[in-house]
Amino acid sequence: MSKEVAILGVGMHPWGKWGRNFAEYGVKAARDALADAGIDWQDVGLVVGGDTMRNGYPGYVAGSTFAQALGWTGVPVASTYGACATGAQAINVARAQILAGMTDVALVVGADAAPKGFFAPQAGERLTDPDWLRFRLVGATNPIYFGLYARRRMELYGASELDFAKVKVKNSRHGYTNPNARYKKAFTIEEVLESAIVSDPLRLLMICATSDGGAALILTSMEYARRKGIDPITIAGVSTVTPSYPNTELDMPMFSTDAAQVKAPGTPFKDSIAQRAYEEAGIGPEDVDLAEVYDLSAALELDWYEHIGLCEAGGAERLLHDGETTLGGRVPVNPSGGLSCFGEAVPAQAIAQVCELAWQLRGQAGDRQVEGARVGITANQGLFGHGSSVIVKR
Repeated sequence: MSKEVAILGVGMHPWGKWGRNFAEYGVKAARDALADAGIDWQDVGLVVGGDTMRNGYPGYVAGSTFAQALGWTGVPVASTYGACATGAQAINVARAQILAGMTDVALVVGADAAPKGFFAPQAGERLTDPDWLRFRLVGATNPIYFGLYARRRMELYGASELDFAKVKVKNSRHGYTNPNARYKKAFTIEEVLESAIVSDPLRLLMICATSDGGAALILTSMEYARRKGIDPITIAGVSTVTPSYPNTELDMPMFSTDAAQVKAPGTPFKDSIAQRAYEEAGIGPEDVDLAEVYDLSAALELDWYEHIGLCEAGGAERLLHDGETTLGGRVPVNPSGGLSCFGEAVPAQAIAQVCELAWQLRGQAGDRQVEGARVGITANQGLFGHGSSVIVKR
């Protein structure tokens, strides 16, 4: 049985710091997606909301929060949470119900109103919560981990601050005309390298911000799209994998690994994320025309080149220097501008990545258009071992 579902509509609320209720961002994105699909809210047979942990009880039940805000219709709802992989999980829930014949039309929506500065632990004394412990015991904020990942890349592969700066410059040039991006400026190498050190070796302009924003998709069965006379963009594969034991990669929020006397798995966790999506879609990295990856820092983008199979381990810097990942190159990465230009709006960002791929494959991306794009992949990851990858095809 085909696992493809159609993307009929995409919508987004611009990223920024707007100071409003997160549901407003989601409703705006949802209405834009409905209009893009050419359907009415009453036609939706399922709402899947990506939960946000910072916006009170309504954020924990996002499916019903968005359904109420759009106007009760009796529609079934579901809510998901997987940290930064929340959006991919929401997409997968909608896809599963469509493929099971339980609905023909699903709205997937995520939105967030993020705090100023870096993400902090939830309030309270939680001695068994690793996310709370890493802040309280060692003071390890997210940028601390980003800096350690960057140091690891420098030690293993000889990466430099200049390499990281080049990633930022590339993404800023991709995203500065994107109407939904928060930061619309094309930076120079000098400006990046002169910005303040935040978590050595990473500077302020090499680390993504925390943002408000929303994104939404209208997903349908292929039969529904055909009845509407549409030859749609499709979701051909979704990966929401977790690590295999022993997980030898030290990821937020952990500060220890399983690897003591046990042999590492054949495929490391981050490599397995895209691998599962490729397997579902029946394609490989050689078929990909563009990618949206999780650039929490400029250094992490380089890691993702390798994890999604664009090059071998240690080959990312050459791919960057040769211009292969910029617009006009072999596989442009983050043509939207990535988190570098958007910042994190946690439940929305994996959905926003799919929105960008849909616009690209439709030829609707304006100045950032990847010419001839027919296959795109997203890569993302949430705390506590949540993989996230979606493959979109024309």
